[in-house]
Amino acid sequence: MNNIVISGIQQLGIGVSNVAEAWKWYRKYLGMDIKAVLALNLSGGGGFEIWQYTDRTPQPPKFIPALGDLGIFAAKIKARDIQKTHAWFTAEKLNVSKVYSGPDSRAHFFLTDPYSNIFQIIESENWFSKENKNTGSVYGVTIGVTDIEKSMKVYADILGYDKVVYDKKSTFADLDSLHGGNDTFRRVLLKNSKPRLGAFGKLFGDSEIELVQVEGRIPKKIYENRFWGDLGFIHLCFDIQGMEALNEACAKRGFPFTVDSFADHHGNSFDMGEAAGHFSYIEDPDGTLIEFVETHKVPILKKFGWYLNLRKRNPAKHLPDFIVKMLGFGRVKD
Repeated sequence: MNNIVISGIQQLGIGVSNVAEAWKWYRKYLGMDIKAVLALNLSGGGGFEIWQYTDRTPQPPKFIPALGDLGIFAAKIKARDIQKTHAWFTAEKLNVSKVYSGPDSRAHFFLTDPYSNIFQIIESENWFSKENKNTGSVYGVTIGVTDIEKSMKVYADILGYDKVVYDKKSTFADLDSLHGGNDTFRRVLLKNSKPRLGAFGKLFGDSEIELVQVEGRIPKKIYENRFWGDLGFIHLCFDIQGMEALNEACAKRGFPFTVDSFADHHGNSFDMGEAAGHFSYIEDPDGTLIEFVETHKVPILKKFGWYLNLRKRNPAKHLPDFIVKMLGFGRVKD
């Protein structure tokens, strides 16, 4: 995969019933106040792509998802100071668990938003800029799978999460606040061993994927009999360069593109609102959606008509920090 650059998690898709209401909540509590095609936080990490159906009522799962059910169960959000963040959320009367110590001894707690989405707030030392915020943005996800070895073919071999931080099978005290969290699980935490490259690689930063395989019960698919865009975590999206080469690499490993705008538009950029590029999807062995976006044009100072053409740059090279920070001119304040 030498001709492919995976810059990190670009965004996590979230289906909601009211975009304006949800984004206001995410701005206040998770700092997602930069509208740059999606909702970003310049502290660092991936963004939120917030979706709302306009022609139908988005549907929730037919059951309460339990840890280990198949799909994206929780989003990981990084925090500078876990105790301070937990105290603020508690004072705001948000739905939070107590603070736990995980298998790798990092402090974390769980936050459930008003729409039943679960966020693991976890301490991190990886930051892009010094924002006056308690949290950064998307640091990773927890994904329920049926077979961790098979899933590693996507998350380690394709996406580059090649460093195993821990691989443990047990019951875990730090999961006991979650629905189904008292079961026995195999948990594997994966990180990227090399720094992420690409234009926005420093902004997206390091990230992690936790694969969870439950024992003693048959897991259900969280998106069973529902549509893309229904309520909850829809997909995990990665910022990439080298779509054609990635298509070949995924197909070679048994995970061909299920959607491919490059092929559909004969190699021409697809208009993505304020940006342009290519996008595609694959599915992991359990049907969880992974999106790839190759951005060609991105607005830096939209009101002055400054759009950056990424096709004219070295795809592995970081953008200068001052250019990325100009996205802050698109900040939304309440």
